[in-house]
Amino acid sequence: MEYFRKEIDVGEKKFIIESGKVAKQASGSCTVRVGDTVVLVTAVALKEPKRDIDFMPLTVDYRERTYAVGKIPGGFFKREARPREKEILVSRLIDRSIRPLFPEYWRNDTQISAIVLSHDGENDSEIAAILGASVALYTSDLPFTTPIASVRVGRINGQLIVYPLINEQESSDLDLIVSGTEEALTMVEAGARELLEAEMLEALNLARETIRGICLVQKTLPVKTRIVVEQPQYNPLLKADIEAEAVSKAEASVMIKEKGEREFFWDSFKKDISTRLIEKYPEELSSDIDAILEDIFYKKARELVLNKKVRTDGRDFKEIRPITCETDVLPRVHGSSLFTRGQTQALVAVTLGTPGDMQIVDDITGEYKDRFMLHYNFPGFATGEPKSERSTSRREIGHGNLAKRALSPLLPSEEDFSYTIRLVSDILESNGSSSMASVCGGSLALFNAGVPVKSSCAGVAMGLMKEGDNYVILTDIAGMEDHLGDMDFKVAGTRKGITALQMDIKIFGLTTEIIAQALEQARHARFFILDMMDMAVSVPKNKLSDYAPRIISLTIPQNKIGGLIGPGGKNIRKIQEDNNVKIDIEETGRVFISGTEPDGVESAKEYVECLVAEAEVGKIYKGKVTKIMAFGAFAEILPGKEGLIHISQLSTQHVKKVEDFLKEGDEVKVKVIEIDNQGRINLSVKAALE
Repeated sequence: MEYFRKEIDVGEKKFIIESGKVAKQASGSCTVRVGDTVVLVTAVALKEPKRDIDFMPLTVDYRERTYAVGKIPGGFFKREARPREKEILVSRLIDRSIRPLFPEYWRNDTQISAIVLSHDGENDSEIAAILGASVALYTSDLPFTTPIASVRVGRINGQLIVYPLINEQESSDLDLIVSGTEEALTMVEAGARELLEAEMLEALNLARETIRGICLVQKTLPVKTRIVVEQPQYNPLLKADIEAEAVSKAEASVMIKEKGEREFFWDSFKKDISTRLIEKYPEELSSDIDAILEDIFYKKARELVLNKKVRTDGRDFKEIRPITCETDVLPRVHGSSLFTRGQTQALVAVTLGTPGDMQIVDDITGEYKDRFMLHYNFPGFATGEPKSERSTSRREIGHGNLAKRALSPLLPSEEDFSYTIRLVSDILESNGSSSMASVCGGSLALFNAGVPVKSSCAGVAMGLMKEGDNYVILTDIAGMEDHLGDMDFKVAGTRKGITALQMDIKIFGLTTEIIAQALEQARHARFFILDMMDMAVSVPKNKLSDYAPRIISLTIPQNKIGGLIGPGGKNIRKIQEDNNVKIDIEETGRVFISGTEPDGVESAKEYVECLVAEAEVGKIYKGKVTKIMAFGAFAEILPGKEGLIHISQLSTQHVKKVEDFLKEGDEVKVKVIEIDNQGRINLSVKAALE
């Protein structure tokens, strides 16, 4: 492997690429450094293809070593274990960026491995990992001939920023990651705070110009002799026999509107013709027959849209499938909805929890708590398939994260609504765009739960079919249109603007004009869906579910936290047990009291306030006598705070013995008449009576 070192200046950033020094047995490898963040990326592939599959077997693994920031992993096992959610999401970003650029018939097992070796806490590692994947592939012997680059764009105070620092991203109203080649985009992922379509397009154009320069530099790097990918050669007699029957069957199949009926028709024909042709051509592979059949179906389905201007289900190009919205569909949950669009259906449930229920996230940038969780589940029965539920798939994590990004900007602040919020979207049916159904269903469920979100939010998936200058943009794509199309473009937002965007492109030649048209078409579709949702529920409920916890928050001095907790947690435990509540305390002194019984919550709040309160001179309290002495009595006026009632202060009359007036356990009204320099409290019954 030839050694090289290349520096790329992009704005104020300097990317240093180095190869030929480490990981030299990989097909391609490099390190990418920006600031003190360093990522090692390698690319390897088997030399022989798999003949029995019809897809590219690509695996991408992005992993963050905790030593990169000088940390030892927490927990019982002191080593990195299964990938965290962030690592899975970045792996998907890399995969989606590079997958479209491999040859159509590449069937060799391929793996990209990106490892964060050093992290400075300022420069993010995701962009460096995507660039490293491009360099490792482009300089290897793999058939990856078009380098890519990736750009992160933020916007602070209306000003677009390329490669914002991690701390700058917190104040940005846009988080846009774009990957592409010198000529075209391949992947877009964005979260935003209701940006206009024109503003998003401006950011995309800036990213595109930046990407072009980085790709040009990569083309100067040394490359190896590449593996030649051979296009499969089919028996011409076999192909002719298939075409004689399959062309008319494919034309008939793509015209069937109902998904299940269409799939049954085509699958039955495939099974029948495959059985007959295997007997006639025993030396041929069944996978070759399947490939020829699918190629015919692909062409006929696209011809229907591009040439005949007809969609499979008969809709207009801008028409959205029938929508139904229901709320309050589950009796005991805190909020629920059932959103159905065509043959895609999402059941979404909201659970409101206490601040103690927040998700603790620990990654190399530090530990933080997440008060909003959105979990997306895609069981096999949603598509009529038997599939056992095991661990959450990468696809489920990615779709859930997209829906979460769409809804997050609309949530109330923690100060205004101190609940932890968990949304679960169970996909009950799927025929395209289940992630966008989760956005719509999630918005409805939040309204139903009484969460004071800023506005409703909807999402729609756009598609594209393009041959030369002939192209069609499709609104609300169904599953087959997604599979056969050239673009999957998901847009979510409110009436004010975009909150999330995701785009995957399979072809070159996607112009700014096409993207602008798709964004505008998506905006009209989003408004239509929002109108339908508003017919079901237009504002959040004015009260929470009876089954949701009640939360009261108050702030106490930080030096009182220890007193509230008590020795060994004695005080806080007693308050929780006596009032059937849960108490969470933050280091800042903010206290959250939660419980299902409002009276218990109020009672616990009063006790906490008393426990941390300071006695005030001149104020009257109800004291409880704790000890009788010859010279007076001690009474507790606040939890843990006692004062002395001197015998001379027991009554306006002469008192010979304290016991004549008080005994232990008595409750008596007293007034604080003095707090001395040592903090001792003097009380008076006589003054309270006066």
